[in-house]
Amino acid sequence: MATWDNRPVPDMRVPPPGPLARKMIEADEKFTSPSYTRFYPLAVKRGFGAAIEDMDGNLFLDFTAGIAVCSTGHCHPRVVSAIQRQAEQLLHMSGTDFYYGPQSALARKLALLAPGDSPKRVFFTNSGAESVEAAFKLARYHTGRKQVISFFGGFHGRTMGALSLTGSKMVQRRGFEPLVPEVTHVPFGVCYRCPLNKVYPECGIDCVTHIEKQIFRQTVPPDEVAAFIIEPIQGEGGYIVPPPEYHGRLKELAKKHGILYIVDEVQSGMGRTGKMFAIEHWGVEPDIICLAKGIASGMPLGAMIAREEIMDWQKGSHASTFGGNPVSCAAALETIALLEEGLMENAARTGEFLLTALRQMAERIPLIGDVRGIGLMVAIDLVKDRQTREPDAIRRDAIIQGCFQKGLLLLGCGQSAIRFCPPLMVGKEEVSTALEILQEEMARVA
Repeated sequence: MATWDNRPVPDMRVPPPGPLARKMIEADEKFTSPSYTRFYPLAVKRGFGAAIEDMDGNLFLDFTAGIAVCSTGHCHPRVVSAIQRQAEQLLHMSGTDFYYGPQSALARKLALLAPGDSPKRVFFTNSGAESVEAAFKLARYHTGRKQVISFFGGFHGRTMGALSLTGSKMVQRRGFEPLVPEVTHVPFGVCYRCPLNKVYPECGIDCVTHIEKQIFRQTVPPDEVAAFIIEPIQGEGGYIVPPPEYHGRLKELAKKHGILYIVDEVQSGMGRTGKMFAIEHWGVEPDIICLAKGIASGMPLGAMIAREEIMDWQKGSHASTFGGNPVSCAAALETIALLEEGLMENAARTGEFLLTALRQMAERIPLIGDVRGIGLMVAIDLVKDRQTREPDAIRRDAIIQGCFQKGLLLLGCGQSAIRFCPPLMVGKEEVSTALEILQEEMARVA
């Protein structure tokens, strides 16, 4: 079992939320937006590695990483040291108007890391939604086209442009129309005729054919489409891994019609799947990449990477006051160094251990309808019946709540999936502890 401050993790001293946590939550909810989606009453005091301590001294094993953000673990000493050194030198100078070392160094690093041989350029943002907005604007600017094709189940953010591309949940869109026009949603990597929404290789090919033979012939002229925007692996949509030929076929279709291929790597990128970018598993070079979340392991930062010939917008056409903040860039440079020194390899190795263990668990527990993922981007579907694959969101939510009470932090995604997106430094010991708690809760609700 993992330990922190000579205590095992997890280690529950009082049933959460304890008195101090309740006091914080009550004060918080008087003044913060009711739109926030707090799924369980976790009031955080501090964190280290894969451990979180709440206000009452409970220690939790964190398999959320702050929604796939703290890639190196909470408060990694080297990341913290890089932040401290940079904070003593320069906090802000706005990289859209001036030059400073951390931003220039990070731009060069990301441009060289991006898949493919084409020269790249980088635009910095503060978040994933901002990275998507920048990609949306650049695609329209470069191509002179208005239409964009996005995918059902995809999540790209909640700002107006990003929300227009999002096809995840109605609650995210309801009440905000009219959204940005000329966006068409199509199925993602699954057969659009399949009521079970099951991923099969032949369905992935069929969905590409659906775009070419129906969408392009009946509703959207391909020569008016600026871009496809797609998550290599859908995140909030359920950690859906598309078939092996899917991205290659879709990129070929895009190239045929002069359409840009934008990949949203906000959740799947920066080492989470065992490679720096998830799209590398399909051997596809994107035209534009959107990044955020794990790029700076807890600091607010995003980036939009584009092939140099595509990033041809004129000065002043897009900017960001805080994007590329020197402190966040310093954290990102140290994060990337840690990924290259072994965390990506650990994500691949530990992720395979997690997948194998979950598949073995699924053989014993009928509640688990599917196990899928790559690296440490893994999910299980909870179903009422394996034959019909009817989602069981009620028991999924009960299991997550029960795990919280026992000191394991998990999140849901999709209709009835539980996602595993822990810090990339977790090992087999932490995974085994998490699965023991999960199995206990599954037995309880089943």
